[in-house]
Amino acid sequence: MSKTKGWQNIPDDNVIQPLTDIEILKKALDLMPYPVIIFDHEGTTVYVNEANKKMFQYNPEGVIGKYNVFKDPTILAAMPYEKLKQVYKGETVFFPAVKVPLKELAPRDNSNYDMEALYNDITYYPIIKGNRLQYIVALQVPCRVYQGKMEIEKAKEYIENNWYEKFTLKNVLAVSGLSKTHFTRLFKQYTGTTAHEYYINIKINKLKEKLIDPNISVNQAFNECNWDHNGHFTKVFKDRVDVTPMEYRQSVNRKIGKK
Repeated sequence: MSKTKGWQNIPDDNVIQPLTDIEILKKALDLMPYPVIIFDHEGTTVYVNEANKKMFQYNPEGVIGKYNVFKDPTILAAMPYEKLKQVYKGETVFFPAVKVPLKELAPRDNSNYDMEALYNDITYYPIIKGNRLQYIVALQVPCRVYQGKMEIEKAKEYIENNWYEKFTLKNVLAVSGLSKTHFTRLFKQYTGTTAHEYYINIKINKLKEKLIDPNISVNQAFNECNWDHNGHFTKVFKDRVDVTPMEYRQSVNRKIGKK
């Protein structure tokens, strides 16, 4: 059976049902590059767009129908309720550079954010129908993202340029400008190791380069790396490389000789 529309015969199962206003809005918001949330008139989440899901890395099922923006103390601390509730009067409300409470959101969203801090310009728009507030749309435009990578890169560069000297965490922290706790966590996050381990690995690679040189002794190779051959660092080398410095030299020389 078909329906006639002008000269076209369109099968019933191909008739496109009209979208509601809110469905049209949702489809449009899913195309936006910025995070958007829609709340009902009481402040409970009813929709999050695709950009929001990607940025905050969470399952929307955990917040839709459950999370209420007007009952979140961390949000209200950043955006006073007295100003926020102006949206009930049909006003558009703007909050610049709001720090998103990632630490508080992580357990709720079951997410491990790769951002240290995120600042959004947030605008709340009322959707009014029949002189009544139906929905509240929150548009979040990131204005500043802090990941801590630049500080860690500075620390890595300092260690690489000062490998000859004795490792001092105090000096590395001074270069990074971070607290010890903050630095330790970020360095492990971005490098997979501690700052001291990073230093030791560089030192061992430098020593390997020296050991290849047949014109100097093993003891001289250690001295040129500012390490004591007869001390603790010989054991450190063996633990990391699985052979003694002398065995490493002999192994490399045999390979070179075969070539």
